[in-house]
Amino acid sequence: MFRRLLVAALAALSLSALLSPPVQAASQRTTAAVFPAEIVGEDFPDPDAFEQNGTWYAYSTNNGRGTVPTASAPNANGPWTIRGDAMPGGPSPAWAQPGRTWAPDVYPNPDGTYTLTYTAWHKASGRQCIGVATATSPLGPFNPVGSAPLICPLDLGGAIDANTFVADDGTRYLVWKNDGNAIGQPSTLWLTRTSNNGTTLAGGNTALLTSSGIIEAPDLVQRGSQYVLFFSGGGYTDCNYLTSYATAPSLNGPWTTAFRPLMTTATFDNHICGPGGADFVGDKVFVHGWVKGSRHLYVADVGWANDYPVVRGSRVRYEGERGTLNHCQVRANAAGASDGKVVAYIDYADSWVENTVFAPVAGGYTLHVGYANGSAATASHGLVVNGNNQGSVSYPVTGWDNWQQSSVPVTLNAGWNTVRLTKGDLYTEVDYLELQ
Repeated sequence: MFRRLLVAALAALSLSALLSPPVQAASQRTTAAVFPAEIVGEDFPDPDAFEQNGTWYAYSTNNGRGTVPTASAPNANGPWTIRGDAMPGGPSPAWAQPGRTWAPDVYPNPDGTYTLTYTAWHKASGRQCIGVATATSPLGPFNPVGSAPLICPLDLGGAIDANTFVADDGTRYLVWKNDGNAIGQPSTLWLTRTSNNGTTLAGGNTALLTSSGIIEAPDLVQRGSQYVLFFSGGGYTDCNYLTSYATAPSLNGPWTTAFRPLMTTATFDNHICGPGGADFVGDKVFVHGWVKGSRHLYVADVGWANDYPVVRGSRVRYEGERGTLNHCQVRANAAGASDGKVVAYIDYADSWVENTVFAPVAGGYTLHVGYANGSAATASHGLVVNGNNQGSVSYPVTGWDNWQQSSVPVTLNAGWNTVRLTKGDLYTEVDYLELQ
C-alpha cells in the first residue's frame, strides 16, 4: 500500500478532457475499431434517409447538385448513386426564395405518396421557415404545398430542421427548432402534431428541450421504455459539431440529457470531423462530417443498450469502479481520475475487476483501458472476455495518478459482453474502460 502514498495531486479533469482521448501507450496502439463508412464522397450535409422495398434513399441540404440533392443505394452501406434534384422547381415561390434550402425530411406515406418538409429562406423577413411539398416518387419531383410556410414563428427567430416522428400508436408529429440563435435568443426543440400526411398542423406545440447555446437537427425515436431525442450541438462550421441526445419516459418529459455526447470528433478518434445532422434509422445512423471544405455522408451501426444508443466506432466509457470486484477495492479521491475513483490493489492471484460492455454488432473492437502504473517496469493484466482468454493488456510506466490509456483489440458478441482484467505482472490501477 505504501507505493500509493507517494501520489502527487493533480487537478481534476474538465469535461472536455474526459471527452478527448488521452495520450495512447505507443506499444499498445491498435486498429481494431470499425469506424463509420464514408458512403457519399462529396457535399451531402444534414442527411435524411429511409429504406423502401429494398432500396435506400437519402436527401441533403442544397448544394451544387440542386435544391434537394438525392441519392439511392441497394443497402445502407452502398454503393450510393447521386440521383439528381428531388425538388428541381425550388421551394415555394409564394413565400420562399432559393439559396438556403436546408435539412430535408422525406417520409413515405401509407397511400404511396411522399411528403417532404424543408427549411427555406423566407422572402418577407429574411429568416428561415419550414415548408412542405409532396411527390408520387421518392426521387421527386416534389411540388410545394400551400402559399405560406407550414411553421414560421418569426418572433422566435423562424423555424428550421423539421423531422417527421410517428409514434407507436400511429400519431404523426414534426419535431423542429425555433431559430433563436439567429436573433440572439434561446432555441427550443418543439413537437407539433400533424395530419393529412404531414402537410397540416393538427395541434399545439410542445417544448422538449431549450438551450441558450446551439441545439438543432432533432431526430426523435421511440424505444420501448422511453423516447430518445437526438440533436446536434456546437458550431456546424467546424470539427466542434457533435451529436448528443436526451431521454424521457413520455413526450411530455421530463427530458434528461446524456452525461456525455454520443458522437464527437474525439470519440471517433478524428475519423470524422464534426459528426452532426444525424438521422437514426433502425440499426443505422447517417451523419455528415467535414472533408476539405465539404460535408460528406457517413453511415455507422447502432445498437440499443437497454434502450440507450451505442454507435459503433464512437467511444463509450465504463467506469472501472462500477464493475464487479474480487479481492481488490475502490480507491476514492484519486487525483485526476475519471469520476474521482479507481480500482486499486489488483495485487493477488485471485484479484480481478469485471465490467459489462455493449457491442452494437458482433466483431472486432478496440478496448482502451485508463490506467496508472507506478511500478518500476511495464505491468500487465490478463484479459478475459466472456469467459475466454483474449491475451493481456500491457501498461508502460506512468507513475501513480498519472492517467494514460493502453489499447488492445478484442472480439465481442452482439449485445452485452463481460470484460475481466486479472492480476498480471507488477501493479496497475484501473480508472475506466472505453469500448470503441
